[in-house]
Amino acid sequence: MDGTLTPPALASAGLATGVLTNPAPAARPRAGADDKAVAKAAGEFESQFVSQMLSQMWQGIETDGYFGGGNGEEMFRGLMINEYGKMITQSGRLGIADQVKQAMLKMQEV
Repeated sequence: MDGTLTPPALASAGLATGVLTNPAPAARPRAGADDKAVAKAAGEFESQFVSQMLSQMWQGIETDGYFGGGNGEEMFRGLMINEYGKMITQSGRLGIADQVKQAMLKMQEV
């Protein structure tokens, strides 16, 4: 070595000879397991979003005497709202999960 530093980019064979080639196009992420994971995450996002929206709607509703109210009803109301959110998501009528899935897949493209 003569003590001079050469930047790595200039040391490559293509740049040293002056011949530049286009790199191979980036491979698209493989479909299958990744798509399923993205779809699952998008569905869970929609479920949580709907549950949060429903919980705000149910906040002002007081419990009545039929179910007794109290701490038990308050605790199970949250579970019921989460299940409502899952059911609404499974119906596929809102379409939030589809939009989120498309956006997530688009972000993975290079």
